Amino acid sequence: MANYSQTLFKAILPDKRSNEFKPIVSLTQTIADKIRSLNPPVDVSRVMNQVHSLLDKSVKAEPYVIKEPVSTIDLSKVDFDSLKKWLDKNRKHTQMEILKNAIQTKIAALISLNKTRMNYAERFQQLIDEYNSGAVNVELFFKGLIKFAEELSVEENRGISEQLTEEELALFDLLKKPNLSEKEKIQVKNAAKELLITLKSEKFVLDWRKRQQTRASVRLTIEQFLDKQLPVVYSRGIYQEKCEVVYQHLFENYFGDGKSIYA
Repeated sequence: MANYSQTLFKAILPDKRSNEFKPIVSLTQTIADKIRSLNPPVDVSRVMNQVHSLLDKSVKAEPYVIKEPVSTIDLSKVDFDSLKKWLDKNRKHTQMEILKNAIQTKIAALISLNKTRMNYAERFQQLIDEYNSGAVNVELFFKGLIKFAEELSVEENRGISEQLTEEELALFDLLKKPNLSEKEKIQVKNAAKELLITLKSEKFVLDWRKRQQTRASVRLTIEQFLDKQLPVVYSRGIYQEKCEVVYQHLFENYFGDGKSIYA
């Protein structure tokens, strides 16, 4: 959320009205930095000290006496099952933290390219909240993290299965609506591809976002293009909604002169 607010803030620069939002953007960025600093390098020294302590309690050496033959420690008295369970539990906590941080990083990267993926951040936060509240134990939370990571991997490669680039996929996700037929989905995909080609070759001139005339030209192109290219199942209300979200997406992510978050 902090990264998103920072992106929005930069998008309205150098508008003088941006000063109104600077304090809250700086505050959220500072809070985010502090939260990130709470993930220090893993220190296993405490865990190893506990392992040594457990071994000292589990393995008791006999007094040193010279015998014939020399006596040895009775390993059958070591509770290896308890030791294994304890080690597995502590390793799982470490693995859990590593996986959780990796998922957070991946979600942030995916959302930065496609805002329709915000639901992944919400679902991930819900998973963490359930664990923090005690609703699920470490075992279930760890399994949930693994399943979630697998879903992210599928999402990361969805563009390949849809035969779209990352930027085409972002636009397609904004344009599509529920219950489209396969033929209609193909029509929306083609609309996303062709709209990007048209705008990038003709409308995204240098600093297009700073001038009213060029902004209006981009918006008009979007409206005229989608009016012709979207399937007939799109009502007028949905069409207008799609025009607005597409324009906002393009305004936030395409800077003109061939520059965008995708290039």
